[in-house]
Amino acid sequence: MLLTAFGLALTAPGADLDFTPLPTEGQTFIHDPSTIIADGPTYYVFGTGPGIRAKSSPDLRHWTNTYSVFREPPAWTASTVPEFRGVFWAPDVIRVNGRFLLYYAVSSWGKQTSAIGLATNATLNPAAAHYAWGDCGPVITSTGSSAYNTIDPSVMLDTDGRLWLAFGSYWKGIYLTELNPQTGLRITADAPAYRLAWNDSIEASCLTRHGDFYYLFVNWGQCCKGTNSTYEVRVGRAQKVTGPYLDRTGSNLVTGGGSPFLHSTGRFIGPGHIGILNAGTTNGPTRFSYHYYDAESGGRSRLALGKIDWTSGWPVATDR
Repeated sequence: MLLTAFGLALTAPGADLDFTPLPTEGQTFIHDPSTIIADGPTYYVFGTGPGIRAKSSPDLRHWTNTYSVFREPPAWTASTVPEFRGVFWAPDVIRVNGRFLLYYAVSSWGKQTSAIGLATNATLNPAAAHYAWGDCGPVITSTGSSAYNTIDPSVMLDTDGRLWLAFGSYWKGIYLTELNPQTGLRITADAPAYRLAWNDSIEASCLTRHGDFYYLFVNWGQCCKGTNSTYEVRVGRAQKVTGPYLDRTGSNLVTGGGSPFLHSTGRFIGPGHIGILNAGTTNGPTRFSYHYYDAESGGRSRLALGKIDWTSGWPVATDR
């Protein structure tokens, strides 16, 4: 069954694996897209790149480049991650207490010495008089002896006002720590880090809440190899934000569980870096974003949008 949304195509697990081509205006280059967020009538998305790439759209279909977040990397990055070369990874953004919090990863390929940094702004509109990104420094860091790798931030504001950061990768999996909603930084320097999921090729988590459950999307496989990428999206859910996260069969994500949500098909290779636009608590469809490697353009990384149906209590891609 072919499921389309926003001129795109999605497949539910077990469905006939076939996608239709995207319309031209939807073929937007981005890698590791953040959650898409609105500021006034305009939508914004951030992605991996020098200075952190940024794009804007009036309608979620037509996207244009805006200014990168940083002209120069913050000074702390050189000492914290000596092999960092100015390409920031996998940002995520949220609005809390009237300002935008932008989290991003500072790392180098194949290394565990990493950091998640924070920049803040009162507006995402570069034309606004008060537009200015403020560097808040590192939120959490890792070294070769750490229990985790501090990349791929995913930030979530819970219904009780508590702020949470999911992160992690191949090194011991996906973890969670609590943030201070007033500062955006870790709530205390020694705040617990809860292990949520593990696989020998896992990263790009996305944490969200819908109804009575928390849902954790993760990527398995390898990215950044164009049409040879093996990324696929898996999901589990929990009754507490700290876990345990179980898949549809009851398997714990910490021990390798994870139900399929999205995987390669047709021209849509290696989908990943899920972002939830409006999780909410209603029964209506939720919009989500992701990137894929386009087999019809030499494996170029593209932005795509779709919908989620929560009727079964599990996220299912749908056109309804």
